[in-house]
Amino acid sequence: MSATPEITQALAGTRGTPRQTAKIIFAGSVGNVVEWFDWSVYTAFAIYFSKQFFPADNETAALLATFAVFAVGFGMRPLGGWVIGAFSDRFGRRNALTLTVMMMAGSSLLISILPTYASIGWLAPALMTVLRMIQGLSVGGEYGAATTFLTESAPPHRRGFYGSFLFFSIAAGLLIAAAVASAMTHWMPRAELEAWGWRVPFFIGGCGSLIGFWMRRNVGETEAFENLRRKGEIEARSLRWTWTHHRDALLRLVGISVLGAFSFYLFISFMPVYAIRHAGAHPEDAFAASTASIAIFMLAQPLFGALSDRLGRRPQLIVFAAAYLLLLYPVVTSIGPGFRSMLLVECFGLLTYGLYSSIAPAVMAELFSTEVRGIGIGTAYNIVVALLGGTTPYLMTWLQSQHREGWFLAYVCVGAAISLITFLRMPETRGAGIG
Repeated sequence: MSATPEITQALAGTRGTPRQTAKIIFAGSVGNVVEWFDWSVYTAFAIYFSKQFFPADNETAALLATFAVFAVGFGMRPLGGWVIGAFSDRFGRRNALTLTVMMMAGSSLLISILPTYASIGWLAPALMTVLRMIQGLSVGGEYGAATTFLTESAPPHRRGFYGSFLFFSIAAGLLIAAAVASAMTHWMPRAELEAWGWRVPFFIGGCGSLIGFWMRRNVGETEAFENLRRKGEIEARSLRWTWTHHRDALLRLVGISVLGAFSFYLFISFMPVYAIRHAGAHPEDAFAASTASIAIFMLAQPLFGALSDRLGRRPQLIVFAAAYLLLLYPVVTSIGPGFRSMLLVECFGLLTYGLYSSIAPAVMAELFSTEVRGIGIGTAYNIVVALLGGTTPYLMTWLQSQHREGWFLAYVCVGAAISLITFLRMPETRGAGIG
C-alpha cells in the first residue's frame, strides 16, 4: 500500500532521505510496539485470569483486585519516568530505550509462567504485583525517553509528524494485543482461556521484546544530545533542580496531560470490559470493535501530526478538549451490545483523542531544554497518568457495580475543563527550537 500524500511530503521534507527518516522513526518506535503489547494484554485478559490469582468466590471482587494490581503498576510510573528520564539525560536516549524494553521482556516472560493462587496461595498475587511494578517502571521510563528521541531527531517543521509515531507505535502494540484477544476468544472456550490460554500473550510479548532490544542497540544517538556531549554540558540534574528552573513547564505539562490520561485508559483499556459487563456485549464483538477502532486511530496519527505542522498545535488541542467536555457523557452512555454501537463509541473516543495524542510528544518536547527533557517529560507526565489513568479501570468497575457510571463521566468532564483552560492559555509552539 502506498503512502498518503501527507505522509510522503512529511518524509521528504526532512534533513535526510525518506529512507533515512523511516529508519529513524522505526528504530525509535519499534520498542513501543512490544512494550505496549505486553502492557495491554494484562487488561485485555484480566477478565479471564483474575480468578487465577485471587479467591474465585466473588467474580467482581477478583476483577477489582486485578485492576488494583494494574493501578499499583501505574504507581511505579512516576518513579520510572524520574529515574529513567534522568538516566536518558545523563547517558543518552538510546541507552534508556534499551533498558526499558529489556525490563518489559523479563517481567512479561515471568508472568507467563507464574503459579496461580491455587498453587502457592497469596504469594501468587504478591509476585504478580512485583512484576507489574517492574513493568510500570519500564513504561514510565519509556514515554519520556521515546518522546525525546523522536522529537530530537526531527527538524522543527516536521516535529509533529515525527512525534506522532510514538502513539502510532503504541497503537500498533495495542492493535496486535486486541487482535490476539479477538482470535483467542473466538477459537478458545472460556474455560481454557481461564485455565491457561491467558498465558500465551504474555509469552509472545516477552519473546518479541528481544526484537525491540536488537533494534535499539543498533540506532544512533540524537543530534541534540550529542551536541550537549560535545560541549561538555551534560550534567546530572536532580528533580528538585528541574522543578526550581522549569516549574512553569512542568505545571503546564500537567494541565496538558489531565484529559489525555483519562481518555486513553477509558477507551483503550476499559471499554471492552465495560461493554461486556454493562451492555451485555459478546466478548468476541467487544474485542473486534476495539481492534477496528484502534486500527483507525493508529492510521490517523501521522495525518494529525503532519496537520499540526501546517496549522499549529493549539487548534487540535482545543477541539479535543471541547469535544470531550460537550459530548462524552451522551456518547458513552449510548453504547449497546452490538458491534456497530461499540465501534461508533470507540471511534468517537479514539479519533478525538488522536487529535491530542498525535502532537502531545511534540508539544511536551517543546516545553523543555535538552538537558532536562527526559526527566521533565517522564516525571510530570507519569505523575498525572499514575493518579488519573491508573485508577480509571478500578474506579469505573466499582462505580458500575454501584450503578453510578455517570459519576465517573462527570469526573472526566472536569478533567476536560482543566485541559481546555490550559490549551486556551498556552502559546503556540509549532516550530519552536528545542536545543
